Amino acid sequence: KLTDHMGNEQGKMSNFELCRKKMEADGVAPSAISAFESNFKSLAAGETGMIPESTISPVPELDKAADLKVTPDAALLEKTVMLKLNGGLGTGMGLDKAKSLLKVKGEDTFLDLTAKQVMAMRKEYGFKVKFMLMNSFSTSDDTLAFLGEKYPSLGYEEGLEMLQNKVPKIDAKTLEPAECKSNPDNEWCPPGHGDLYAALVASGRLESLLKAGYKYMFVSNSDNLGASLDLPILTYFAEKDAPFMMECCERTANDKKGGHLAVRNGDKQLILRESAMCADEDEDAFQDITRHRFFNTNNLWIRLDKLQQVIDKNGGFIPLPMIMNKKTVDPKDEKSQKVIQLETAMGAAIECFEGATAIVVPRTRFAPVKKCNDLLLLRSDAYMLVDNKPVLNPACGGSAPVISLDSKLYKLVGALEVATAGGIPSLVNCKKLTVKGPVSMSKKTKFVGDVKITNTGSEPKFIPAGEVTGEHDITDAVGPGPLKATKVTTTIYEGQKPGTSGLRKKVKEFTKPHYLNNFVQCAFDAVKATGTDVSAGSLVVGGDGRYYNPEAIQTIIKMGVANGVKRFWIGQDGLLSTPAVSAIIRERGPKWQKSFGAFILTASHNPGGPDEDFGIKYNCEHGQPAPASLTDAIYEGTTTIKSYNICEEFPTIDVSKAGLTTVQATDGSTEVTVEVISATDDHVKLLKSIFDFDQIKTLLDRPDFTMVYDTMHGVNGPYAKKIFVDELGQSSDVCMNAIPKDDFNGGHADPNLTYAKELVKTMGLDRKGMKIDVGGAPIPDFGAAADGDGDRNMILGKQFFVSPSDSLAVIAANANDIPFFRSQGGLKGVARSMPTSGAVDLVAKDLNFSLFETPTGWKYFGNLMDSKELFGGTDYTPFICGEESFGTGSDHVREKDGIWAVLAWLQILAVANLDSSKPLVTVEDIVTAHWKKYGRNYYSRYDFEGMDKAKCNAMMDKMRADIETNTGRSVGRYTIAKSDDFEYVDPVDGSVAKKQGMRFLMEDGSRVIFRLSGTAGSGATVRMYIEQYEPENISMVAADALSDLIRLALDLCDIQGFLGTEEPTVIT
Repeated sequence: KLTDHMGNEQGKMSNFELCRKKMEADGVAPSAISAFESNFKSLAAGETGMIPESTISPVPELDKAADLKVTPDAALLEKTVMLKLNGGLGTGMGLDKAKSLLKVKGEDTFLDLTAKQVMAMRKEYGFKVKFMLMNSFSTSDDTLAFLGEKYPSLGYEEGLEMLQNKVPKIDAKTLEPAECKSNPDNEWCPPGHGDLYAALVASGRLESLLKAGYKYMFVSNSDNLGASLDLPILTYFAEKDAPFMMECCERTANDKKGGHLAVRNGDKQLILRESAMCADEDEDAFQDITRHRFFNTNNLWIRLDKLQQVIDKNGGFIPLPMIMNKKTVDPKDEKSQKVIQLETAMGAAIECFEGATAIVVPRTRFAPVKKCNDLLLLRSDAYMLVDNKPVLNPACGGSAPVISLDSKLYKLVGALEVATAGGIPSLVNCKKLTVKGPVSMSKKTKFVGDVKITNTGSEPKFIPAGEVTGEHDITDAVGPGPLKATKVTTTIYEGQKPGTSGLRKKVKEFTKPHYLNNFVQCAFDAVKATGTDVSAGSLVVGGDGRYYNPEAIQTIIKMGVANGVKRFWIGQDGLLSTPAVSAIIRERGPKWQKSFGAFILTASHNPGGPDEDFGIKYNCEHGQPAPASLTDAIYEGTTTIKSYNICEEFPTIDVSKAGLTTVQATDGSTEVTVEVISATDDHVKLLKSIFDFDQIKTLLDRPDFTMVYDTMHGVNGPYAKKIFVDELGQSSDVCMNAIPKDDFNGGHADPNLTYAKELVKTMGLDRKGMKIDVGGAPIPDFGAAADGDGDRNMILGKQFFVSPSDSLAVIAANANDIPFFRSQGGLKGVARSMPTSGAVDLVAKDLNFSLFETPTGWKYFGNLMDSKELFGGTDYTPFICGEESFGTGSDHVREKDGIWAVLAWLQILAVANLDSSKPLVTVEDIVTAHWKKYGRNYYSRYDFEGMDKAKCNAMMDKMRADIETNTGRSVGRYTIAKSDDFEYVDPVDGSVAKKQGMRFLMEDGSRVIFRLSGTAGSGATVRMYIEQYEPENISMVAADALSDLIRLALDLCDIQGFLGTEEPTVIT
């Protein structure tokens, strides 16, 4: 009996009230609260949920599915629902995502095979068999995203998902709701699959299914691929007219510790006794497979109308027997608070249905994966797929091999993945495989008969290729040598949360012991958790050449090898621009080497050097920045990491020369290839397919046209030389500051009027974009600048500044000048970040483009680009997008692309100047003509850099608090029509982004916007955006046109009061 910690009934119920309040506050359904209350009362009363052997009897003979003599009735399928329980994370196997997304056969996951089964059934019978999932709060997002991408006909079906409820974990000492301050999500747990019935009620699914005429439901676990909707069994269930039927299998010695079916002596009702319900003194009887012959497969058949009757009879829920599980509040920390998880089993409902029955089914309908033993067996050639169901290979002779992997080493899937990185060995001719100690296996190994492998050492040893039988002690075998992975104990660093552009900190932070290693390991863990096979394809690594890049590249290679990466593509000299990385991922082949992702070492436009910033980001298999789900997983890993994997003996790679290095394991188990590739070739090849280089060369060769491209000692220097000197035949003088330096030559590689000082002066302008006297010095007709990692751009004409917002609008309006768009039938969609001016909106309206206003962050544009290809939605491509922060690009890659924007402008200029006999059409001419047609959006951005973050947050919070007060308020000549905090609902994946910037929208269309930026290595940056539209008066100086609005903006935010300044660091 449990000790009564509260001492009296009132104390017990007060603790339940704490649980009730917690559940109600989190929106838990009343039916789930009632079910939890029933279990809590049992717990508080000291009940253990035990079922004594003296109170039950064995189950008599049952009908067998193999002996059924029924005529299958396909018409019953129209009244039947197939539901898969999909709430489990597989934490017992070390997973932290939906277990159904684990690959089980080739590239197919549990969910792949289930989806294929459903679609095949629909095709066979000619109508839509109803399919549902009961997901949990932990599995819903991953599951729906997976189905929506791969099987949209299923993933977007009405009524597909029903969410499992959640209940609080209970402090084992006090019976109060448990707390986990490091991760509040750990305070909750699923209530077991017995929650099926409460979830059906709470979601309204039971009511809607009954109204729609559904009568039967078949339920099974998502990890049991043998449990398909069987028409003969359905027909038998319907003809028997039972309210509830359980599929059972006959117990064998391997099943003796699992739950069994029994008959309750008191009322002769069928009941289910789980192992947790068996007292120690009854253990022998419990494990007696000749006495208790049948176990529950968790494949259930339920009459929905009868279920409703039972629920109504019990006041809105089904009172199932309590199962008490003792755990820790943090499942990954055995030292964390001891808790009790109260669960129920759905099969236990058999005792609630009068007239419930059971049927014996063959083992082929019970093939769950509970341990790595099961997973290895299912992945091997001992099983084959027939109609998308795993079937024992006939060559096994009717008996599956018995697998016994070292339980201390191979409890978790990650360990099995490492051991089988060389492939899954053959088990079809194996009777029993026992593994003791750390090993590595290969697809070239064939286990035959009874095999026992022993390694008493700590270093994994390779099981030889070829036929292996009998006992083998491989302790003294040679190891992997330079490919030996070691696990290094580490310490946790706070604050490793990636922003929209990765993790950026000071170099001194990154060079602390284990700091970079922690982040990289958590990135590998998170990537592999998505189902990505890092041993297939290539990992791209490169960066902007800033300080600490060389050391970081070698660290990533060594850690990549230890985490299973077999092939690397490294940019020569460690250099790869951010858009070039995206291009390499998307374009570089051959297919079998295609990249699965990349680490980009950059802090973008932030300063470089030993005292400045370093950064790292991960891009995914389509070239896109890591989505929030992945960066969140990386961050969560950094809060709990205990060790990382690294191959310390892997040789240092010389990245200064292009070429191939192959490193083989000493034991011959595997090899790793590191290829140093040209930093520029793939990207330049792609750009040449987008633009007409001959036309651009004709423009550049004109005697009355000159240009200069300032790459600010960032990564784009080699790209500029490759394009303008090697491809377009121009003098190297065109390329300014084109040698990459690890500190950007002491400058700030940010392409704006403030930091691109040398270029701005050369183009005859000052830091405010105003003309200056150059004393007769020649001024180029075209100028451009790039940032550190090459994804941003600034465009200038002769003594003329083109704002990023206007640049985006001009490119969109002239997109047909660019072959990439013209050859695809023209531009279809445009998008801008919310702070970017509405100049492109006017173009989109005029030319009938789809238009989107998104939060700041290129990932939002990426979703729109991939709407059709990845999400099965509307095709918005060809597509152009841009941000006011000097970022512009298109769907040729999934990053903004600075040199693309430069070439886009040169292409537009080339088309405008096809007739060389006419005077040169300049940048200013093109922009002025655009303004005359569409009007001008006067625009400016003030950046206040290095501000105190707490004070910045206080300023933003004050504006949020004043939203209602400010809406409708008149200030000077302006009236605030609306004040809000921008929120975005993604039209592609439905995700919601909140608190994306404070907006003040004036009645005349003018706008004032405030955002905080966290991309700097230290401090916070307040960005203030001011915009005023003038349809006709287009020739004013921007500062004069905006002066009243700027004053209003400074007053609205009270930046002087909060931060003590009104002087911006940068004005754009």
